[in-house]
Formats: sequence, C-alpha cells, structure tokens
Amino acid sequence: MTDDPKLQPFRTLAPPPSPAAPPLLEPRTEEDLIREELERGILFTTMDSVAIWPLGFGLACCAIEMMAIAGPRFDISRFGAEVFRGSPRQADLMIVAGRVSVKMAPVLRQLYDQMPDPKWVISMGACASCGGVFNNYAILQGVDKIVPVDVYVPGCPPRPEGLIHGIMKLQEKILASRVELGPTVPKGKRKGAA
Repeated sequence: MTDDPKLQPFRTLAPPPSPAAPPLLEPRTEEDLIREELERGILFTTMDSVAIWPLGFGLACCAIEMMAIAGPRFDISRFGAEVFRGSPRQADLMIVAGRVSVKMAPVLRQLYDQMPDPKWVISMGACASCGGVFNNYAILQGVDKIVPVDVYVPGCPPRPEGLIHGIMKLQEKILASRVELGPTVPKGKRKGAA
C-alpha cells in the first residue's frame, strides 16, 4: 500500500474541523441569535408574521376551484396560504368548499374542534353558505349552523380569484383583530372582580 490518497482503495473521512469558539466579550447580534434558534429547531415569532395554513374540506364542485388556487396560474403562495395541511391539528383555516350533507356535519364539526386556536373558517360557494339549490332535508342549509364562519365566498362555483379575495379579506380581518388563544373569561366576570 502506498501513502498517496489517490491510490488508496478506501477513503477515510476526516472529522470536520471544530469551529472556533466565539470570544467571550464579543456581543452577539440578533442575526446570530436567530441562527442559533434555527439550528436548535425552534423559532419564536409573533402571530402577525405567520402564514395561514388551510385545511381543505372539499365536498363538491367547489373543491376543484379550491385546488386551482395552489396551481401555477393563481399561485396562492404569493399571499402566504399555500401550505394545505392534511391534518386538522396542523391547520388554522378551514375552507369548506361545497355542499355539506347532514351526515357529514358531525365530521366537519369534529375536524373543526381538533384545529388549534386561533382558527378561522371560510365558507366557499353557495352550497356551503346557504345550501344553494339543494333546499331539502339531506343538505345542511349553511355551514354556519355548526361552525362559526369568518368569510363567505359567493358563487356557484366561485372562481379561484374569489377564494383568493376571501383569503385576503380574512388576512385583513386577522390583522385588524387581537388574537386570543383558547376560551377566555371576560375581565368583569372573573372571580374577585367587583
């Protein structure tokens, strides 16, 4: 065997050189602190700078229009809502797209209850908003009968631009309101309050 590394049949990887320790007296910048947080896998931020993560609940023809907003033609990522989540525990916006049957209503409510606070709902289309043309015993006459709705997007089916406009209106509503996590007791009704 030769000592030439090019002629060796096997390579051995040397450990990477250890980074030099920062001087103790040097002040650390905010960028260094953020970099350290990212390396640990934890990042703290405010609610104003977090994007919306929708949970698509597509039940009928409106679901096709809802799926179109994630494509290259409409590109919802420009508005910070492109990460459609597959689990309600990771989503904070429920987009109900299409008619909701009476049998599906408890499932929709259960998914809504599993979403973490704060959470919002967009009712997309005439069927989700008021039952649409299905005025009968099998279709729920408005999803607002079982979950609180923040934004209604009209149409049958509404165009993807309409849903994007609804998401933008919801973002304006979120920025204008103060976000409260979980059920809170009004200040006047707390124990010991006069």
